[in-house]
Amino acid sequence: MYTIRQQMETRATLLEGGPLAAKIKQEVKTEIEEMVRAYGAGPRLATVLVGDDPASAVYVGNKIRACQEVGIRSEHHALPASTTTTELLDLIASLNARDDVDGILTQLPLPAEIEERAIIEAIDPRKDVDGFHPVNVGNLALGRPAFVPCTPAGIIELLVHNDVEIRGARACVVGRSQIVGRPMAQLLLQRDATVTICHSRTRDLPPVTREADLLIVAIGRTGMIRGEHVKPGATVIDVGMNKVTDPDQVRELFGAEADKRLAVLSKRGSTLVGDVHPAEVAQVAGKLTPVPGGVGLLTVAMLMKNTLKAAKLRCSESG
Repeated sequence: MYTIRQQMETRATLLEGGPLAAKIKQEVKTEIEEMVRAYGAGPRLATVLVGDDPASAVYVGNKIRACQEVGIRSEHHALPASTTTTELLDLIASLNARDDVDGILTQLPLPAEIEERAIIEAIDPRKDVDGFHPVNVGNLALGRPAFVPCTPAGIIELLVHNDVEIRGARACVVGRSQIVGRPMAQLLLQRDATVTICHSRTRDLPPVTREADLLIVAIGRTGMIRGEHVKPGATVIDVGMNKVTDPDQVRELFGAEADKRLAVLSKRGSTLVGDVHPAEVAQVAGKLTPVPGGVGLLTVAMLMKNTLKAAKLRCSESG
C-alpha cells in the first residue's frame, strides 16, 4: 500500500502517444511513396460501418483521415442499421475478391442482430488488418507472423520507444477481451515478461495488480484502478475511453486538474476518462498514459502500419 508521503513526492511522467503516432505514420507515408513509385499504386483500405452509432462514426472518421495523411486510398461503406448478416457477408465477400483492396475493417460493435463472429471469420486473413480473424489469433498465440490487433501492437511500440523494460518484468493485464487483453498478454509473453491476466471475476484485485511493474488496464470501467492498485513507480497503460458528464465526478477523478476538464465538459457536454483514476494513480505510478492523448492515437497509427503490411504481402505474392 502506498503512503501519504509517497503520494506527495511522486508524480507520474506522462507517456504521450501523439509524437510516436506521428513518427509511425511518417514512416508509413515514406514507404507508401516508395510503393507507388515501384508499383503505381499504394494500399487501399475498405472501412465498413453498420448503423449510426456516434462513437463508431467518430472512430471510422479518424481512420479515414489517417489514411489521407499517409497516402492510403480509402473507401467507406456506410450501411443502415437494418443491414442483415447475409447482406454484410455479401459485401465482405466482394471486398475479399478485389485485388485492389488490401485491408478490410468492419467497425465493431455491430448491431445485435448481426452475427459478429461470422463477419470476423468471413474476412480474408490476409486482409484482416484488425487482427481479429482466428487464423491471425492462432498465429499470434504460436509466435508466428500475423496481423496483430492495433491497440496491443501500439502499446508495445510505446513501451519500447520509452525504454520501458519488458523482459523479466512482472506485467498485469486487467481485461481479457480478444481485442486488447488476450493479445496484449501474448505480446508481453513473447518479450519475456511474466504475465498475469485479471478480469471481472478476479478476487481481491489490488494485491494482484500491486505486484506489477507494468500494469495495462482495459476493463471498460471509469476510474476503476485507483492508487491502492498500483505499485509505486510502476508503468501504467490506460486503454479505457469513457465519457463522464457529471461535474462532481470530474472533480473527484481529476482533483487539482479538474478545472481544465470542467471546461471541456462545459463546452462539449462530456469529458473522456480512462479505466484508471487519473488523480490517484498519477501520484503513485512512475509513468502513465493520458486519456485522451495516449493509446488511442497509436491504435490508428498501427492500423495504417497493418494496412501497409497487407499491401506489401500482396505485392510480394504477385511478384
